[in-house]
Order: sequence, then C-alpha cells, then structure tokens
Amino acid sequence: MERELYTEDHELYRETVREFLAREVQPHQDRWDSEKRIDRSIFARAAKQGIYALQIGEEHGGAGELDYRYRMIVCEEIARINALSFGLTLALQDDLVLHYLLDLTTDEQKQRWLPQFASGELIGALAMTEPGTGSDLQGIKTTARRDGDEWILNGQKTFISSGIMADLVIVAARTNADAGSRGFSLFAVERDMPGFIRGRQLEKVGLPGQDTAELFFEDVRVPAANLLGTEGHGIQHLMSHLPRERLGVSAMAIATSRAIFEMTRSYCKERRAFGKPIGDFQHVRFELAEMSTEIDIAEAYVDKSVHAYNAGTLTPIDAARGKWYVSELQKRVIDRCVQLHGGYGYMLEYPVAKAYVDTRIQTIYGGTTEIMKEIIGRELMR
Repeated sequence: MERELYTEDHELYRETVREFLAREVQPHQDRWDSEKRIDRSIFARAAKQGIYALQIGEEHGGAGELDYRYRMIVCEEIARINALSFGLTLALQDDLVLHYLLDLTTDEQKQRWLPQFASGELIGALAMTEPGTGSDLQGIKTTARRDGDEWILNGQKTFISSGIMADLVIVAARTNADAGSRGFSLFAVERDMPGFIRGRQLEKVGLPGQDTAELFFEDVRVPAANLLGTEGHGIQHLMSHLPRERLGVSAMAIATSRAIFEMTRSYCKERRAFGKPIGDFQHVRFELAEMSTEIDIAEAYVDKSVHAYNAGTLTPIDAARGKWYVSELQKRVIDRCVQLHGGYGYMLEYPVAKAYVDTRIQTIYGGTTEIMKEIIGRELMR
C-alpha cells in the first residue's frame, strides 16, 4: 500500500538528512557507543543543517517550520542507519525540551535561550523522575522555596536523559506543599549554578551513547526570572506537553520497526540453510508477512497522528494509544527479527542485535504501557 504522508519537498529534505547522517553520524556512532558519549560538536552541525530545532521562529535563528513530517523524516533516516543513541538525544531536544521553551517562556527568556538552542550551542534536559517517583508526578519531593528574587531548590532527580551534557535543565519541583496538584512549578536550572551537581552517568541496558544521569540540587539559588510558565501550574504544564513527547516515541518506534524489518527481509533472501534461502521456508515467509502487515497498520495510525498534530487536534488519549501500541509492536517485531537472524542476531556487530537492546526502553519512558492503558481506560469509563 502506497504511503501518502510526504510531498516532494519532504523527499528533498530527506536527501539532505540522509547525506548529513552519512557524513557526520554514521562514521562515528560505534565510537560514541563505545565511549558512552556523543561528540557535542555534532549538535551545532546538525542544527545548522536543519536536522532539528526547525520550529524555532526566524527571529530567534530558526526556520519557523511547524510541519511534524520533517521530524518524521529525521526519525526514519536515523533508524535506517541504526543510530538510536543519537536519535534519542535529538528527540529529547525536538520533542521535549524545545516545546517547553517555545510554549512557556517569556519574551526575555526566549531571547536568552532560543538563539543558542537554534544554533545547537545549548543542549537541554527535562528532570521529572526521582528515585521514588516515576509516573506519579504528584509524588515529586524536590522542593523550591521563594526567597526574595530567587527560589532555593533542593532535591534529587534520576534517569535524566542528557543529564551530563545538558546546559539547561527544566526541573519540576514542589512549591506549595498544601496545594495538591497546584503545588508544583517548573524551573530552568543553568549549567554553572552553585549547588547544581551532576552525579554518575548511569549504566543502561541499551542506548550507550546517550548519557543518562543522576542530578542533585543543594540549595541552588534559581533566579525568579528562570521560572517557566505559571507558578503552581507545573503538573499542568507537564501534562499538556505529553502528546508531543508520546508522538515522538511513536515516530521513532515505527521508523525503527520498519528499518529493522527491511534489514531482516534482505537477510532472509541471502542467508541459506538446507540448500536454499531461509526466506523460501513457509514459516519464515509467514513471519515476514505478519510483521509487514502489523507495521503497515501501525504506520497508518502514526501517519494519522502526525496529520492530527499538525492540525492541532492530536489528543492526549490518541497519543497514548499510539505510544503504547507502537512501542510494544517495536519490541515484538525486533525480537522476531533477532530470531530470524539466528545466532547472528545475538551478535552486536549486527544492527538487529543493537536495536534489540536499544528498543527495550521504548515501552517504559514517556509513560509506561501500563500507564498509557490506564489513561485510555479512564477516559473510556468517564
């Protein structure tokens, strides 16, 4: 079935993205994974080439391009070369941090941060999760107390993507212990603020090149001018930005599923057993037929979600549906692709093996599958 998501302009952009990745990312991605860090300079080159931060307005150094289909193309091309650590770091910037900076900042804050973000000089992170608090945001224990023209921030965060590299960390903190869900606010903590301490870089199952860290805040004095959005509306701000984050997970999940499936299909044509290609065995053909069908159907839902996002009509419920289903599909498809590769599928020199370990987090971050189902179920029972 022919896909109708893209126009000629999008395909021209794809050529730009593909050429950039071949020149600037593909030669280095194995080294980044082995060194467990991505060269920081790549982000300035990526931003200059228009690989991310397209939505920033021209007045702040961006292109002012709001069409999410360009973001989808970046996901697809990153998946094609299996550069998933790099892809997650871009997703963090484009699908999370940037939209807090676009939607919640004052004119003065925009002027301070957006030009550096547009040039790739400023790398951001979002700090919600704590050692005892994951999906339950109201369990956040990090506090911020007003002191004149400053807030004094204390607490700890964990599992923070790009926590080591980030120059600007958006931190969720409790600002009023008696206000329930209205007792939280967001703060932009900058790299060199006294008392802001980066802990260890965490050892993960997959995505080794993408740094994930613990962060500590010990009497960090954050200027009142670094409050993001409205005081007391932190939970609401976080919730309102989840559809974009979850669409981003769906986009990368379907792109990776498609890319690894196509690699596996080619492998099944070339790998021989009992005197013929393994793709000539009916069971293998059935496996490929099932995966191809599932990917096509899920891709249609993602494409529909992209159109809805562009139109401003993508709901949190529909984003949650895509997030859980497509990420679970990714996990299932890549597991089956490993099986079809046999022993080679367990060797990290093969893209399918790297994708297997990198994929496991997809059903956890951005809201677990269980939380997504709970959100959808509650809506159905309202």
